[in-house]
Amino acid sequence: MKRLLSAFLIAALLLVGGLAPPAGAHPMSTSAVLLDIGDDRVEGEVQLPIDRLAVAVDRDLTRGSVLGADRAFLRKYTAGHISAVGDDDRPWPVTLGTGSVRTIDGTPHLVYPFEIRPSGGRVTTFALRYDVIVEELLTHRVIATVRYDFDRGILRTNDAETLGIFDYTTKSLRVPAGEGSWLRGFATTAGLGIEHIGEGTDHLLFLLMLLIPAPLVAAGGRWRTAASARRAVGRVVHVVTAFAAGHSLTLALAAAGVIDLPSRPVETLIAVSIAVSAIHAIRPLVAHGEVLIAGGFGLVHGLAFASLIGDLGLDRGSLVTSLLGFNLGIELTQLLVVALMMPSLLLLSRTAVYPAFRTGVAVIGLVFSISWILERATLTSSDPFAGIQTWLVGHPLLVAMTVAALAVVARRTVPRAP
Repeated sequence: MKRLLSAFLIAALLLVGGLAPPAGAHPMSTSAVLLDIGDDRVEGEVQLPIDRLAVAVDRDLTRGSVLGADRAFLRKYTAGHISAVGDDDRPWPVTLGTGSVRTIDGTPHLVYPFEIRPSGGRVTTFALRYDVIVEELLTHRVIATVRYDFDRGILRTNDAETLGIFDYTTKSLRVPAGEGSWLRGFATTAGLGIEHIGEGTDHLLFLLMLLIPAPLVAAGGRWRTAASARRAVGRVVHVVTAFAAGHSLTLALAAAGVIDLPSRPVETLIAVSIAVSAIHAIRPLVAHGEVLIAGGFGLVHGLAFASLIGDLGLDRGSLVTSLLGFNLGIELTQLLVVALMMPSLLLLSRTAVYPAFRTGVAVIGLVFSISWILERATLTSSDPFAGIQTWLVGHPLLVAMTVAALAVVARRTVPRAP
């Protein structure tokens, strides 16, 4: 009873300490801007997820209303948040075409074609300024991609380049008029992978739920302290490797078009994966279960990662480069999380306080995951813990330092675990 009470006290302290204003969007909601650069004009399209657009403009939007009652308002709003300026600081006229509704990755989007005409008659390097949705949603990201198509006479290479990311702080990107750079595209997609994991509360929480029992061993249906730190480190390596293998496989298959699933059931399954891993962290479901959970549900997480690659509008010539860059960003961020958390978890696992800590954190993970399941299955309209989650993800060093301090204090003052 005392151990269970301690667990819930820890859970309550973490929840209260994380209180913050509710977030207005999913931690990694995205939209896209696609550009085709010609000699005398720039053509493209903007893809706006209707649910995110509704939050940004504070209106109840539907597939019907965006082409009906709200049509004129949304066209004016979108046109007012896109502009282009040449290297000579002269504005380039931007003409927005007729909007349409298209389902992209299982989500309805309002899509506008547009055309940019250079003031000098010939396309040169210019600055694209864009803040549709991101002006209001701090967590929204807009992936800008330049497509080069030799067959249509557009520039000089049969490739595509990820230009960069528009967000709340970055509302202008430099668009080069020359050939695309695979290295720049690789670096941009690697950064997108880092950002996706770094701001993806669900992916981070899943990884944490897997790491919590990793320093332990299952015996008699309960968690026991591992015989040695070396064995505990080996289990951590197995968990991270299994998760990487799982998500890499489905990321590649989904990005190549072999697998195509709508985003909502995938996101719901991700929430289920967190619930399962949290329950396993409280009491082992099977021996070495965290490795099986990491590999099996890693397949599901890879499908979610692939949805961002799909937003880039890439052709097969640049798909491999983008996949490698994006996956590298994911793996680097996961390794950073492991480096920040595992020394403290290993130290804590050798003390008598770890069962209460492990159970308390797992309870938090279970509560968050249930809330996500209900929201993503459309059984509830919002996530009441969104503000807490955003705060925790926004302060990773503080969270890591708090756990490290707890580990040091526990190691010095609390008896070793049996």
